[in-house]
Amino acid sequence: MIPPTPAVHKQIAELETLLQQMITEHGKMLQQIEKQQLAMQAMDRRAMDEVTNLQEVSRLRIASLEQKRRALVIQIGRALRITGEPKIPQLADIFPDRKQSLLKLREELRSLIGQVATKNHIVGKLASAVLGHLNTAIRLVAGVVEHAGLYTKNGVPRMATRIGVMEAVG
Repeated sequence: MIPPTPAVHKQIAELETLLQQMITEHGKMLQQIEKQQLAMQAMDRRAMDEVTNLQEVSRLRIASLEQKRRALVIQIGRALRITGEPKIPQLADIFPDRKQSLLKLREELRSLIGQVATKNHIVGKLASAVLGHLNTAIRLVAGVVEHAGLYTKNGVPRMATRIGVMEAVG
């Protein structure tokens, strides 16, 4: 490893900015997931669609920021002649003046990512339950339509007293 140059110090500052942007975007994603969960509980389709669109924008922004972060970390690693992709704790050890800031940003980002993952898991379970109920309702309706017939005024199917040969085969 070679000693860091002023250009590398500038790249570390850019890395901190990228990490902060990622934290902001993950915070937005967490809020959107909570809104989606509330919309699902209220069965508000319009709100679910709006939040889903916002989440897609956030996902794309997070993916873009992650690509920039990885490219920047690889550039820093090459400038310092570190093999592979250096991790933030490794960079924090190389730059002691930025160590506290880098590690704090890393922990904050990891915490938010964990919260997003947990909330997404819960929303996924809720969506699965809603779809299960919908599937059951559709099966019940399909079963009733499949066996259409006459009904009494109380809504009970009227059964024929005698089943003919044609009904038995059909």
